[in-house]
Amino acid sequence: MLKPELLRTFIRVNELASFTLAAEQLGLPRSTVSEQIRSLENQLGARLFNRSTRRVQATQDGLQLYERSKELLSRLEEIEGLFRADPGAVSGCLRVDLPTRMARRIILPRLPEFLALYPGLSLEVSCTDRQVDLLREGFDCVLRIGTLSDLAVVARPLGQLAMVNCASPAYLERHGTPATLADLADHHLVHYVQTLGNRSSGFEYQDEGLTRFVEMGGAITANNTDAYESAALAGLGIIQVPCIGVRDYLASGRLRAFLPEYLPQAMPISLLYARQRYLPPRVRLFMDWLTQLLAAQLDPAAGRG
Repeated sequence: MLKPELLRTFIRVNELASFTLAAEQLGLPRSTVSEQIRSLENQLGARLFNRSTRRVQATQDGLQLYERSKELLSRLEEIEGLFRADPGAVSGCLRVDLPTRMARRIILPRLPEFLALYPGLSLEVSCTDRQVDLLREGFDCVLRIGTLSDLAVVARPLGQLAMVNCASPAYLERHGTPATLADLADHHLVHYVQTLGNRSSGFEYQDEGLTRFVEMGGAITANNTDAYESAALAGLGIIQVPCIGVRDYLASGRLRAFLPEYLPQAMPISLLYARQRYLPPRVRLFMDWLTQLLAAQLDPAAGRG
């Protein structure tokens, strides 16, 4: 009989295309991972990977086993859950990726409530502005802001994040508060790009359903939301951000909003997870909890799954 731990190791090697990376994620010696894959191949009488010094690639047999293995392991978790009288008995480790500001200000402060409901669960939480590869990096689910491009995963739309234009009082006292788009010619923008070296498009706004830009100068370009907002708080220029991230600053007066009629398009926010027939209970429970937590914070215009 195939052991579930062998299938889990096989899945990680396949998704990461590396014995070394799989060993790191599983917390096992590389030699153990290699031994488990050999044991699985011997039991099945099939070669699962083509190995070279540069890459590890699944064979046709390996690709078939990958799809069946994910379905089987998810099904096993579901069956185990049927016989647990207490939902709190759900166990295992969740690996999730969350937007930095939203994690720090909204999700992590409420996480003790989730863990109190399901004390058998543990979480590995990644917070980054880059778009992680859900499958290759082994995430159970990813909370992503912005337009989606990864068609290999399932997306659960949660809603939209309303945007705001804002700057610090000190900056606005020096340069004046913009009342029209033409006024932006005398202002500085804190530019945001995902990769330093790229050029930002400028000040974004919606005009009869079309996205338009006003080119602006500015001495600061950031590729991290914390640095982006900190630059605005320091009086270095204008930023355009989701309201949810700067609500406290606006309420306290550390940032001031302006040009409400010229805002960027609201940003969609979605939960992404791997395309599979049976979703593990621990993943479903976390996503349902997160969906409910964020419901009051979001504009439901995008719909919810």
